[in-house]
Amino acid sequence: MYFKKYSKHRNKSIQGLRSFKDTLPKNIKKVINKKGHIYSETLNNWKYIVGENLFKVCYPKSFKNSNRFGVNTLLIMVKRGHEVDLEYSKKEIMDKMNSFFGYSVVEKLKFTSFDDGMKIFSKENNFEKNVTNKEYQKKINDVKNEKIKKSLIELTKVFKQK
Repeated sequence: MYFKKYSKHRNKSIQGLRSFKDTLPKNIKKVINKKGHIYSETLNNWKYIVGENLFKVCYPKSFKNSNRFGVNTLLIMVKRGHEVDLEYSKKEIMDKMNSFFGYSVVEKLKFTSFDDGMKIFSKENNFEKNVTNKEYQKKINDVKNEKIKKSLIELTKVFKQK
């Protein structure tokens, strides 16, 4: 039977091991060829590229490969308040990335701010928390089994410490 070599179908059976590239679906191959290698290497070496101080406040979110009209763009997420630091070191980051890969990989950097997510709790919330503990304390005191009562009291002490 004659198989067409220029066909995109994988009907041809090969004895032995298949290459990893042949086992992947077409859509995944396109993603890996477009941006997978550059983005994964950037993630792995981000600490080296930006340095210790900026590593704590930013991370790469995505990499967009260029087409005829666009340029290669790296989108970076930055903690609110540190945008200026990253803006000043923009040229250094592009130079380090291009020297790391050996060719001009990134032509433009875009920054997006995000909140840290650390919330400060007010004293009112802590006060309400203690009020609910008093309600549970009454229920714990109503328990007749001494072992269970002791263990519940120990458990509430641990929660109060946290």
